[in-house]
Amino acid sequence: MTNIELDMIQTAGIGALALVVGMVLTRKIAFLQRFCIPSPVSGGIIFSLLTLALYGWFHIEVAFDATLKDIFMLAFFTSVGFQSDLKVLKQGGKTLIVMLILLVIIITMQNLMPLGITRLMDVNSLVAIATGSVSMTGGHGTAGGFAGVLEEMGLQGADTIGMAAATFGLIAGSMVGGPLTELIIRKKLKEEQMQPQDETIDPAMAGIESDEASPEGRAKHISSNEQEFQQYAKACYWILMVMGGGILLSRLLAKTGVTFPTYFGALILAAIVRNIIGVIKYKENGKWVKADKLIDMERIVSVGNICLSLFLGIAMISLRLWELQSLALPFIIILVSQVIMMILFVYYIAFPFLGRNYDAAVLCAGICGFGLGATPNAMANMSAVCYKYRYTVKPFLIIPIVGAMFTDIINTVLITLFLNLL
Repeated sequence: MTNIELDMIQTAGIGALALVVGMVLTRKIAFLQRFCIPSPVSGGIIFSLLTLALYGWFHIEVAFDATLKDIFMLAFFTSVGFQSDLKVLKQGGKTLIVMLILLVIIITMQNLMPLGITRLMDVNSLVAIATGSVSMTGGHGTAGGFAGVLEEMGLQGADTIGMAAATFGLIAGSMVGGPLTELIIRKKLKEEQMQPQDETIDPAMAGIESDEASPEGRAKHISSNEQEFQQYAKACYWILMVMGGGILLSRLLAKTGVTFPTYFGALILAAIVRNIIGVIKYKENGKWVKADKLIDMERIVSVGNICLSLFLGIAMISLRLWELQSLALPFIIILVSQVIMMILFVYYIAFPFLGRNYDAAVLCAGICGFGLGATPNAMANMSAVCYKYRYTVKPFLIIPIVGAMFTDIINTVLITLFLNLL
């Protein structure tokens, strides 16, 4: 086996190329536009298939550097933190509670269903745990964290099984979220909520500029004057400053013994900064004005969405698809069943319980993303949907909070419970 290791610049360059290819595909292929497939996913899959071909046919393994991928992810979640206006969060309190209840149900079902399948097929029940919420809602991080525990309990190759299942979930979460939400919007929402944005704007940019909800906003966004440059520069400065402080906060949180995602400190610090500045006033031309105008939220969200697209582009080209080759028939049945169960749950349970409105539909795209893959997949799914129709704030605040603060904790507790019941 020949190993090719790419540094962080080469990795970022290929990730950006995958993103551009995805944009072109989205512009040319009506199917991708109609079903809101994020551009990083459509382009990234092509490159991950190329690395799979190199691995299978020429015995060449390509290794990508994750440094910039992690930085882009951190920048994106910092921008999400800046959107965390307490007034908006207060309005979404009921929805947040409903989301947590749905999360508990999803995790429980993700473990019960594969347990039933493994018992019917006379397969080790630990396989059900490895392909349950450990790798679905938990993703690669939780799958890796529980691999040692499962191997100690007698499951050989737990790491390979968990990582392969998480890879499958990552792809599935990105592929089904958009089409399912499109179906929900067309079948269950009123005509006025289904109108797309200005069709003169390139739909291939889905996921990058979903915050620009009006023609006026887009007109300002694409202008090239000096003031526009300064606004984007300030947005980048704010994000970088809070990212730096957020890393320190994450290190302090780690000392509590509770496991948090690496981006959690930056997300929380950005929310604190946003809300503190929101209540500060200063004198300008003899009048008291709010300091929140110092933060240009449109530009911060735009920069954050660009970072999200770059993160996903790198993440998708880095998929080790050959790990899926290790999945035998029971694994395939379980994983396909997980996807079908998620689709049915979102369509028939989550959407009605979340309110049967446009916000509920966008949240459904997010649930598919983080319920099968990871929080960034959820955000990309929602961005793609919002670009086609209209931007809405609440889902973009609720999903990161659920993903960052509650998912890992609830998932770990329930997985531990299932392990002790086996």
